[in-house]
Amino acid sequence: MPNRSNTAKNYPAQVTPQMSWRVASVHPLPGYILEVEFLDGLKGIVDLSERVIDKNAGIFSKLQNLDVFNQVYLEYGTVTWPGEIDLAPDAMYDEIRKNGKWILRRIQLGSVYNSLG
Repeated sequence: MPNRSNTAKNYPAQVTPQMSWRVASVHPLPGYILEVEFLDGLKGIVDLSERVIDKNAGIFSKLQNLDVFNQVYLEYGTVTWPGEIDLAPDAMYDEIRKNGKWILRRIQLGSVYNSLG
């Protein structure tokens, strides 16, 4: 399977998102990494390796299958996979603008429960 984004599904003719944090292109790379470019030309890396292989990966565990991971595409400027898995483009943009990359860490369930309590 080629490592190319599926832009055909990106935007219908009548929808053209203008927010700079919308993703314009995405390419899967080895090691559960994505190369992304935003509408304003900002480029960066999204590293999902920790999140995908974590025992608490939840929905992201489906991306352990590289055939699924490599099916990444854009839907209305959002990085998406089959099965309604997606990433928040605004959070991605902010982190890449600051650091050049966004690393999705393992989920710390204890800290989530503690903050709710």
